[in-house]
Amino acid sequence: MFPAIRGIQAGREFYVSMCPLRLIPKIFLFDEDELAPEVRAQRTLNKGRLPALTRYIVDNPADYVFSALTASVDGDIRFEGITDSGVGMRAGQICISMAARFLINDGQHRRAAIEQALKENPDLGEETIAVVFFHDVGLARCQQMFADLNRHAVRPPRSIGVLYDHRDDLSTTVRLLAMRAPMFKGHVDMENSTLSQRSRKLFTLSSIYYATQSLLQDLKISKNQSQELAEAYWGAIDSVIPEWGAVRRREMSASEMRSDFLHSHGIALHALGRIGNTLLRKSLSPQSWNPVLKPLSTVDWSRSNTDWEGRALVGGRVSKSRQNLTLTVNYLRQHLKLELNAEEQRVEDAYLRGES
Repeated sequence: MFPAIRGIQAGREFYVSMCPLRLIPKIFLFDEDELAPEVRAQRTLNKGRLPALTRYIVDNPADYVFSALTASVDGDIRFEGITDSGVGMRAGQICISMAARFLINDGQHRRAAIEQALKENPDLGEETIAVVFFHDVGLARCQQMFADLNRHAVRPPRSIGVLYDHRDDLSTTVRLLAMRAPMFKGHVDMENSTLSQRSRKLFTLSSIYYATQSLLQDLKISKNQSQELAEAYWGAIDSVIPEWGAVRRREMSASEMRSDFLHSHGIALHALGRIGNTLLRKSLSPQSWNPVLKPLSTVDWSRSNTDWEGRALVGGRVSKSRQNLTLTVNYLRQHLKLELNAEEQRVEDAYLRGES
């Protein structure tokens, strides 16, 4: 028996209940992975997703959040309301046959993560998760439920994920950069990960995130140091890219600058982050790497510069592929007279041979 609330969708009854986490691995099953897709009612389990989901629960026992599981019950279900009329008809308990089979339609990765988390922290077992129960009326219906539940699922833009993520120190650093640093303040789209042609913003929060992630990669520094170094570095970059300042002074529109130049696009910021990481590994003092960055003021960032074709541009369009990022980094390293690493040299040689 499960305490439940009864509802109606498409003329069919369904039930919303709360289930202790300790019962989740015991009663909810997956389709067998070896079955062909056409005779399953869900995707196969992607085990690569489980460690991150498990760590999320285990590392945040006081404030993790999991949405409801959706399951079909292949067996007898009987609902007993608190009363025979009125509001009490919708609240009560469901009685499910012991021989019934429970099949998850949505949430199989959450179920597997819960199972793993319970092994590390059994105390989680008394906590609960919402479960929506439907009566199983056959494979075709279960497959349709899976398709319908995922039909309109849309992953939120990476920018808004950074904006709302208060667990990740880097997200916090980047939010503060976007809101406080002179070169970014007022010119960052905090919600979208792509800018429309008429947008008045210069950057997206996600592009600053990935660029700053590259900048600070593998540096053994504190959160406060990260904030200070990131702001100092992007300030140094701002000083050698005059167009950024021209937009702030309203001498040029943001849309005009984005259409004519590359330096505010994600691939350029990411490449500049990689360059900065090289400099920060050598010294954390801005006084030592500022002179190295000065030659960036002579880089022709205009999209009409044919040097960018095949590197940051493919067929005149900005490309964010890993290879194009590396080739863009290489171009800047050569301009700054910085040595390429082995992988960068391999990609550069292939490009020069015309193999890219």
